Amino acid sequence: MALAEKGFALFRHFFRHTPPTVLFFVSGLIFRMLHFHLVTLFPDFFTSPLSTALLGKAKESGIISFSFHDPRGFSTNRHRHVDDRPYGGGPGMVMQGEPLAAALRSIKKPGRMLLMSPGGRPLTQEKARALAAESHLTIVCGRYEGIDARLRHLFPLEEISVGDVVLNGGESAALSLVEAVARLQPGFMGKDASGEEESFSCGLLEYPHFTRPEVLEGLPVPDVLLSGDHGRIARWRRGESLRATLKMRPALLDTAPLSRSDAQELAHIPRFRPGKNLSFCLLHYPVFLEGKKTGTSSLTNLDIHDISRISCSYGMGTYYIVTPLPDQLRVLEKVLHHWTQGSGGAGNADRAQALGRVQPAESLDEAVKHMTEHYGVRPRLVASTAVWPFGGKASGTEQPLLTPSQVRSWCEHGPVMLCLGTAHGLAPQVLAQCDGILRPVRFLGYNHLSVRSAAAILADRILGDFY
Repeated sequence: MALAEKGFALFRHFFRHTPPTVLFFVSGLIFRMLHFHLVTLFPDFFTSPLSTALLGKAKESGIISFSFHDPRGFSTNRHRHVDDRPYGGGPGMVMQGEPLAAALRSIKKPGRMLLMSPGGRPLTQEKARALAAESHLTIVCGRYEGIDARLRHLFPLEEISVGDVVLNGGESAALSLVEAVARLQPGFMGKDASGEEESFSCGLLEYPHFTRPEVLEGLPVPDVLLSGDHGRIARWRRGESLRATLKMRPALLDTAPLSRSDAQELAHIPRFRPGKNLSFCLLHYPVFLEGKKTGTSSLTNLDIHDISRISCSYGMGTYYIVTPLPDQLRVLEKVLHHWTQGSGGAGNADRAQALGRVQPAESLDEAVKHMTEHYGVRPRLVASTAVWPFGGKASGTEQPLLTPSQVRSWCEHGPVMLCLGTAHGLAPQVLAQCDGILRPVRFLGYNHLSVRSAAAILADRILGDFY
C-alpha cells in the first residue's frame, strides 16, 4: 500500500511541476499521434502555415507531425524534370509517373493515400472525422494539368476536392485538409467542445457569435445572449443555425438531422420561393399519337387531380391544361366546378385548394398570354420530353438542354412554364416554341412514365423541400 501511495505522489508531482509543452508531448504519446506525409514539389510552401497558431503549437507538442517528399529528388533526369507534354496533345504539362511513384514508395508507413484534385469527392466534416482516426496520412499535391493517370491504378489514391474551383496546385488544398483533420486530434484545441459546436458538425451552418462591447456602432448584441437563460440561448442558436443554412446552403438540409421543432422553425422562416414562378402546362394538343402522327389526346381525370396537387404541394403557380376540343373543355369545367364550388369542395377543402389553381386554355399561345398578363412579362418556356434530344435540335431550331438546377435558376429570375406532353409526347412545333428542353427523368435507362409521375419527379428535382 505504501508503494502505491508513493507512486501516486510522484505522479501528482510530475503533473504539478512539468511545463505545459512537455505535458502536451506526453499526451501525444498516451493518445494517438497523427503524421502527415506531404508529397509536393514545393515543401517551402508549408513552412509558415504549419508553424503558425494552433498548428504550430500542435506540431511542437507532438500531437501532429509532418514529413515532406519532393518528387524532384527521385527524378532520373539530369535537369530534375518531373513534367512532360501530354500524350494526345493539348495545353499544359503533366506530372510524370516515375518520380512520383518513387516518392510514394519511399514512404515506409503511408497510411491512407490522398490526392488533392478538383475532380475528387468533396472534403466534408464527416470525411475529416474519418481521416482524423488514422495514424498516418499521405497527401499528394498535384501540379500542372495533373498527374499521370496510371498512378491511380498503381496506388490506392483517394481523390479529394476542397471545392469546385481550379487552383495552381494541390498545396493550398492540402493545407485545408491538414487543418480540418488536425484540429480534431485530442489536445489540439483548448476546449474539445469547440470542435463540435461549429459549422457542419451537426449538418448545419454555425450560428452567429458576438463579443464585447455590447453595442458596436449602434448595433447591440441580441438580448437573448445577455439573459443568462441557457435554455433560451440554446434554442436561439439552433434557430439561427437553421436560418443561416436555409439562406446560404439549403441543400445541406436534405441530409441534416432535423427534429419536429426544427421543421416547424424552418416552415415559419420568411424566404423567397422560386416555385411560385413555375407553372405546369399540360398539353393535349399538339402531341404525338400512335405512329408519330400529330393530333389531340383526351383528358384524364387523374392528370387533372394529381398534377394540381403536385403544383399545390410545391407552391407552384397556375396549372394550365390545354385542349382545343369544346367537349373536353366542358368536361374540364364540370370537374373544376364540382371540386371548387360544388359538393366535392365542401367535403374536401384540400382538393378544392389544389384544383383552384387549374386554368383551362384552348392553345399554348392562350396559356402563355394568360401567364404573361399575370406576371407582366412573358414566361420562359421549357419542354419536358422522354426522348433525349441529342444536340438539342427540334424542328430545325436549337435550344439549350437544361438540368433541373438550371430551370430553378430561371425561376429565381422570372416566370417559367414547364410544358408536359400527353400521349407520346410534345409535337415538334411545341419544342420549337420553347426556350430550352429539360433533360429526361431517366435519360440513361428506362424512361416510360405517366405524365403525372414525371411531373412529380420534375417538381421535386427543380424545387425540392426548401425552394
